[in-house]
Amino acid sequence: MGVFRRWASLEHRAKRWTLAERRARIRKAASVRITPSIHRIGNDSRVNSYLVDVSGEVTIIDAAMPGFYGDIPKELAAMGRTIEDVRAVVLTHGHSDHLGFAERIRTERELLVWIHEADAALARGEIDPDNPMGKIKFGPMLGFLWLGLRNGGLKRPVVEEVSTYGDGATLDVPGSPKVTLVPGHTPGSAALRFPGLGALFVGDALATYSVTDGGQGPRIAPFTSDRAQALESLSRLEDLPADLVLPGHGEPWFKGMHQALEEVRAAEAAMA
Repeated sequence: MGVFRRWASLEHRAKRWTLAERRARIRKAASVRITPSIHRIGNDSRVNSYLVDVSGEVTIIDAAMPGFYGDIPKELAAMGRTIEDVRAVVLTHGHSDHLGFAERIRTERELLVWIHEADAALARGEIDPDNPMGKIKFGPMLGFLWLGLRNGGLKRPVVEEVSTYGDGATLDVPGSPKVTLVPGHTPGSAALRFPGLGALFVGDALATYSVTDGGQGPRIAPFTSDRAQALESLSRLEDLPADLVLPGHGEPWFKGMHQALEEVRAAEAAMA
């Protein structure tokens, strides 16, 4: 999403950290099972990419950063699957920390990469993102930058070819996720509901962790283009039957979308 280019001037500060400090910050690739059918790649929930296993076939939701690619075989193995079982990549929106390894897996595995039609040009790198950062605290922001430095996040990735979906679509990928458009974070931000799993992948329509200031709990995600629209759009998710809410940033939310929205609204009101 261009954030790392803006913060590249901070790289020299990261280089001053001691070796012990660097090792303490290195993401250890460990199996993260959320449910029997849903795993997360890596144990650092600041940036999330998910593997969804339905009847032995896997859909990847969001592609995080390029460096996460190397963790895919390990996480698939923990699910009893291999890279041969991956059928598609579905992106919730077109920011760079969701595009990550999408182009690599598309070309190496000849997979389709899906994204909402309103974010297709953003994913292809044809337009620049609109990324207001909002509130920033140095520690969390620098930690996010360091995560990007370690995982190839300084350079904005693109996906040369994408397949597009629209609002209300049911995608022909494992799990048959149903699309709900929730514009605001980006014009094409979408939530993906897997009816058979009771799971709703919301991308950055909301976050349970703010990478820019360290805030915890459901909230409007940083780098949201239009906060008012993003808040209004969330009402489209309020009545969806999904107990498990999976954001692009932060830990899973197990209390359902209605309570998540109450907390988002309270967080926005506190900022007013």
